[in-house]
Amino acid sequence: MRCFFHVISADKQILDRTGVEVSSVEDARAQALQAISELRRENPSLERSWDGYHLNVVDDTGRTLFSLALTEFQT
Repeated sequence: MRCFFHVISADKQILDRTGVEVSSVEDARAQALQAISELRRENPSLERSWDGYHLNVVDDTGRTLFSLALTEFQT
């Protein structure tokens, strides 16, 4: 299945238009956690502005599979 990883806040949306092919929801969750880890590593200063942002993972029909609050991953 193809999953899309959208970064969403109350007033902003950064939509993933490409997506990633995954074998399961668990695989999509692992991909999401890896993406968050890479964001933290590549742009540590971004963490300060993560309040109110979520990573919404949706399938190719637009159905939300799960959502992760980015503040859960702040150090």
